[in-house]
This record gives sequence, structure tokens and C-alpha cells, in this order.
Amino acid sequence: MADECFRHPRLAAVYDQLDPDRGDLDPYLRMAEEFGARQVLDIGCGTGVFALRLAARGIRVVGVDPAGASLDEARGKPGGDRVRWIHGDATALPPLAADLATMTGNAAQEITDPENWHAFLRGARAALRPGGRLVFETRIPARRAWEEWNREATYAVTDVPGTGVVEYWVELLDVSGPLVTFRQVYRFAADGQVLTSESTLRFRERREVETELGARGFVVEDVREAPDRPGREFVFVARRPETAH
Repeated sequence: MADECFRHPRLAAVYDQLDPDRGDLDPYLRMAEEFGARQVLDIGCGTGVFALRLAARGIRVVGVDPAGASLDEARGKPGGDRVRWIHGDATALPPLAADLATMTGNAAQEITDPENWHAFLRGARAALRPGGRLVFETRIPARRAWEEWNREATYAVTDVPGTGVVEYWVELLDVSGPLVTFRQVYRFAADGQVLTSESTLRFRERREVETELGARGFVVEDVREAPDRPGREFVFVARRPETAH
């Protein structure tokens, strides 16, 4: 199930305004061009920012997400009719033959259960044409990103058009092995409402991810850095082989 920040209509409506700098998507756009992708599956597409940028370049895009409120935001944006939006996840997709499947942001880490992760990899592979690629990012555990997830480091105030002032911050709740749980807090000045969204992310080691990709029929072509966060993230490029694997 999607986190509250994606499925609550009021939170989905302000999601883009609270995180307006999406320079993290630029490397994925460059990879779509690098690989000559004409059809892209955007897994965990959220409010559709990346899917719409791809569609504006003439690429056929399918965006899938389990959060209906986020998809409603995506559909209502200019160009929303250019993308095929699917309410669900990668484990139950219609037949596709995508050149590229992507998971940006925290999407890969939000799949915390090992069996669900394996099912996702199988679903993503099935959605790709032979030779197609899966690209996703995950934070490097050794960098301990969660140590910065506190109110002091994350507090922000944003004046959202049509909504008013929204205060936002993050509170770290628990670190248990590879699982990190935190709470996002939103306070709406217009009526004083406070909404929260709890999330758990799984921090996977590089060797673990490479092993699981190989076991699910992928060939790991490359492990890159996120250009805007050097040394902080792995960006995996995995290919579905042209022949049975």
C-alpha cells in the first residue's frame, strides 16, 4: 500500500510544490535518450512529473502507481492525456514490451518485504522487451542518510498557491537493521490541520541488489552514481537478455 503522503488527496495535491526541484530526474531523461527508448514504463510514477517529461519528448509512456490520489494529480496536469496511467503495481501489468522501465526517488526502497521485492523484479522483467533495461536508484547504506532525517535539518515553510502556507518536517522513528522508519509531518496554516505520513525504507547493499537482479533473470550492465548526489546513491542499470536467461 502507498504511503499516506501519496494517497491522501490533500497531501498529493501539495506534493510537487513541497519538492519543486526535480533535478534528480535529469539523469533518467538522459538515459532514456542514451538507450534510444521509445516506450518507457515509469514504476511508482506518483504525480507524474517524470512520465510527463518523457511524454513531452514524444516517448510512449505507461505510468503505474498504487496511490489513486497521486494518479488523479497526474491525470489532471497539462499533457496528462499523453500518458497511459495504471492504478496498481509492477506485479500485475497488462502485456507490454517496454524499452526501459524506471523507478526514481525512493520507489525501490519502499518495497521492503523480500518476497514483494522479488515479485517486483519478476514483473518488471516481464514488462520489458528482450534487451530492455530496468533502471532504479537506492541509497548507499554506509552513508547513513537517516541521520539527517530530523526536524532541525528538514523543516521548511512553503506558500502553496491555492492552499496557503504549509509547514513540513521529518522525524526519525526507528532504525532496525536495513529498515528505517520515519514520519513526515505537514501543518496547514489555513485551518491548522496536521497530517502525518509514516514510511519505511529498506537500505540494500550493492552486492545484495546485484545478486537478486541476477537471480530474477537480469544482467547488471552498470552501477552508476546519481550525478546530483555523488557518493550517496547507487543507480543500477540492468538488462533483460535478448535470449532466455
